[in-house]
Amino acid sequence: MRLTGSWPDGLEATFHAYEDALARDDTAALDDLFEPGPDTLRGDAAGLLRGHDRISAFRSARGGVARRDLVGIDVQVLAPDAVLVVGESRFVDGGRGLQTQLWRRSAGRWRIRTAHVTGRAAAFDRSVWRIVGDPLVHGAGAGPLAGVRVAVKDLFAVRGQVVGAGNPTWEAAAPVQAEHASAVSALLDAGASVTGITRTDEFAYALAGRNAHHGAPPNGADAGRISGGSTSGSATAVALGQADLGLGTDTAGSIRVPASYQGLWGLRTTHGAVSREGVLPLAQSFDTVGVLARTPGLLRSAATVLVGPSSGGAPSSDAPGGSASAGRPSLLVCEALLAAAGPATRVAFDEWLRHAGAVADIGAVDLPDLDELAETLRIVQGAEASRNHGAWLAAHPGALGPDVAERFAAAASITPEQEAAARDELGRLRTAVRAAVGRGVLCLPTVPGPAPLRTADGPDVLATRRATLRMTAPAGVGGLPAVSAPLLDVEGAPVGIGFLGPPGSDPALVDVATALAASTSKQRTADSGRERYGR
Repeated sequence: MRLTGSWPDGLEATFHAYEDALARDDTAALDDLFEPGPDTLRGDAAGLLRGHDRISAFRSARGGVARRDLVGIDVQVLAPDAVLVVGESRFVDGGRGLQTQLWRRSAGRWRIRTAHVTGRAAAFDRSVWRIVGDPLVHGAGAGPLAGVRVAVKDLFAVRGQVVGAGNPTWEAAAPVQAEHASAVSALLDAGASVTGITRTDEFAYALAGRNAHHGAPPNGADAGRISGGSTSGSATAVALGQADLGLGTDTAGSIRVPASYQGLWGLRTTHGAVSREGVLPLAQSFDTVGVLARTPGLLRSAATVLVGPSSGGAPSSDAPGGSASAGRPSLLVCEALLAAAGPATRVAFDEWLRHAGAVADIGAVDLPDLDELAETLRIVQGAEASRNHGAWLAAHPGALGPDVAERFAAAASITPEQEAAARDELGRLRTAVRAAVGRGVLCLPTVPGPAPLRTADGPDVLATRRATLRMTAPAGVGGLPAVSAPLLDVEGAPVGIGFLGPPGSDPALVDVATALAASTSKQRTADSGRERYGR
């Protein structure tokens, strides 16, 4: 092994103790070798972790590192008690990597203050992608989406590929598709190319983005948090810049949740506005096609390609509950939805709404009981999911991860009487939600708060799912289009603002959200300037 530079007193033994702890995955020893406190840093390709506690939580869920040997060490003494160490590694099963650490001595002990890991080059992240190409499918030579790279959720048919549905057992026996799904064809015809097929939660029956078989895709906005599901792989691919547009589905929030968690623009289209031909269903009463992008302009272009121009349901200023003025959008807020958000999210949303009041008319509106909406969605969704996949699951016991298996078991217990009653309620509630929104725009935090930490346990994730469904259910039950715009920062993490519009208003709803994002940003900047200069 090559060594460049000289070790200060005591650091060589400590450095090798750290390497030994890494090899043994001794998390307690590793925690002790990182400086305590909120200023300790650890970064890698997935992002930056700030603070000893966040680093420790990440490490406890990582499951160790690949076996490697040090082939070179560079030691640079920056000060008597500060040393930069760069280790060059060769992995036993191939590839090389770098580890850069800033060691500091305090009270006679050396500890890591800052670390950055450069792993070996990977063909692709298997937690994000099932298959990729260069591209996988070429699009038309020209069109409104020319040059756009699309990540396709593994529920959509892509000619020459199978639909894997996030489950290896299903994938192994799935037939090769003879034709593209209708939505895939529309994007290809508009000039986009399919980069690859991305991971999904099993059968899209989850919101967390944790796949028991393939792992959890990283959160492109915050490496310490979950990505959100079930369009998790497509969202991560877009957030990390590996694709420009993510194609997915939204049944109970599977576009909106990962969009909010990862700071993306997301659109759940009007139920039935985009053909679901060639899409593996979960629950047909709620399944919709959706898209994710880093910019509202691309989201708008994709919406127009998939849905067409906004129909007569475009948002206008004559919505109930608003004293709208000509040319100003009418924003509707529901106190029950705001109360469902976490306290910090509510504060951030109220501040945003204050700025929005300068450019929009804001009125109050009542919705049906949120628990009733969420429970009706849960029962009808579960009954349909069980009908779609129950026979296959019965023939393949043990094929599902525990969380999704539990969800399907609950779905299988729904009686015909319960389903019939819920369907009656669904019709009444859909009419009520649509009447409440009218031709205005219902505005709310997309989800209760920032994405849970990657180390959150099952009960915490389940509690987040239940709280989230209360906020996502109005769009699902109403069959309405919904945009999630990355407009809030809560505790240093992104949270989206959701905009729900009348049926068929999809591209126009993106326009409203885009205009409000720009206007409120200007308002915040102006307010900040007045506060700064005392005006």
